[in-house]
Amino acid sequence: MHGAVVWSVDSISIGIAVVGLDMSGGGSIANDGEEAAGGGGGGRGEVTFTVVMSCLTAGAGGLLLGYDIGVTGGVTQMESFLQAFFPEVLRKMSSAKQDAYCIFDSQVLNAFVSSFYLSTMVASLVAGHLTKTLGRRNSLLIAGVLFFAGTLLNLAAVNISMLIIGRILLGVAVGFSSLAAPVYLAEIAPARWRGAFTASIGLFGNLGFLMADMINYRATTMARWGWRLSLGAGIVPAVIVIVGAAFIPDTPNSLALRGRLDEARDSLRRIRGAADVDAELKDIVRAAEEDRRYKSGALRRLLRREYRPHLVMAVLIMVFFEMTGAIVVAIFTPLLFYTVGFTSQKAILGSIITDVVSIVSVAAAAAVVDRHGRRRLFMVGGAVLILCQVAMAWIFGAELGTDGGRAMPRGYAVAMVAVVCMYAAGLCVSWVPLSSVVTSEIFPLEVRSAALGLGGAISSALTFMQSQSFLEMLCSFKYGAFAYYAGWLVMMTAFVAAFLPETKGRRWPSNLHHDGHAFVSTLSFDLSVDAKPTINPRSPHPPPDDRLIPLNYYL
Repeated sequence: MHGAVVWSVDSISIGIAVVGLDMSGGGSIANDGEEAAGGGGGGRGEVTFTVVMSCLTAGAGGLLLGYDIGVTGGVTQMESFLQAFFPEVLRKMSSAKQDAYCIFDSQVLNAFVSSFYLSTMVASLVAGHLTKTLGRRNSLLIAGVLFFAGTLLNLAAVNISMLIIGRILLGVAVGFSSLAAPVYLAEIAPARWRGAFTASIGLFGNLGFLMADMINYRATTMARWGWRLSLGAGIVPAVIVIVGAAFIPDTPNSLALRGRLDEARDSLRRIRGAADVDAELKDIVRAAEEDRRYKSGALRRLLRREYRPHLVMAVLIMVFFEMTGAIVVAIFTPLLFYTVGFTSQKAILGSIITDVVSIVSVAAAAAVVDRHGRRRLFMVGGAVLILCQVAMAWIFGAELGTDGGRAMPRGYAVAMVAVVCMYAAGLCVSWVPLSSVVTSEIFPLEVRSAALGLGGAISSALTFMQSQSFLEMLCSFKYGAFAYYAGWLVMMTAFVAAFLPETKGRRWPSNLHHDGHAFVSTLSFDLSVDAKPTINPRSPHPPPDDRLIPLNYYL
């Protein structure tokens, strides 16, 4: 289940892998087409040593993203950790009369978890601009230093304040790395391998979740300092990021964007392993000039009338995704398994099983996401998620009781693990990848990065609020917490059925008519299912082909 988060925490791994996440616009100058506008559609398709090392460096950042999210669920039910910082929670765990729903209901414990997401949200608002002005490589280096400092602070923590400050630093690091790493990979990878390289961030992230749970599984048996092992193990990949970022080149796209053409040429030669890179560099420079033309005002353009329905659609998709309960269940999976009666170590083992299911499901999603329509996957995934949430509510309510005073039979506890695994699989082949894919597909390049940036900020804000409030909601609503998420799932599945057009195989035209900051699409965007492309009478351009998304629906 943890694996679902890496696709979305920030809702970024799919969308910003190609276009970047920059609230000011133009965060990445990667283009959609086969021509080299970002990372070069040119290049000979060779994967050089520099590209491999760069991928490993950026991948270590993805590993840390998964690790720092996944480690908290196991640590927060670890006896040595609770004894040191949250003895009142440990007393509730030991009480025979304690309401099982309320064992982990602690605002300070929630703050330890949620401070990470709050700082990620704040960092994402400025990281796009800094990634653009400082360069992708330098942003990775900053993230590595912050990862190291935050991990070291958590490792040496003697009070709650040190823990929370360390988590805040780690959240800022994620804000930088989750922006810089996918864009870096998209811009250095040969065109034919770009999808595989950017998708590797998701793979490394899922491996980070698995790594966190495996370390937690061993650390939970250590009487006094097991939690220090769990919180401190992230130092190793942090050092890899720092050392790697110190030696890999910045991307030629980033250098060209800052007017450093000679350095861009040298970087491109090093990345491609070839002396003749002039054709690809010319395409990169052209894309950089286009980016400068529209580098300001992307968010302002996004709020224009012609983009209003797209914005509504993108915002609702991100809100609905967050309200599936995916992030909350992912963060607190070991706590849920402990609540249904497993020991601390077996609860973490159950989380490891869901990690493996998530990794397999992510691989399956890569195989099916472009073979089937977006709407079909949304609908199938929604049906699976609704059934799983209803099953969770029924199992908790019938077997744990309304007051949490009964012990859940072992067979039902095992069934709960199976339901969570099914829930993870359903998410990973539907809402997890598609929430970002559809957002990137319904916006033109000129405003797409701003749209993804806004969606990422909304996603981070909702993640923070849910991570801060979920354990209290579980204590107050009991099994009704899962019914609450089931209600959201019904609503969002109905929304997809009624309003979301099919976006598979459709793209925006590159020849948008522009007059100053006013962009007018050649086509319309109709929210109805059977909408047909229609010519926008305000545009002088005919539609270039029949695969375009209808885009001149006006509110």
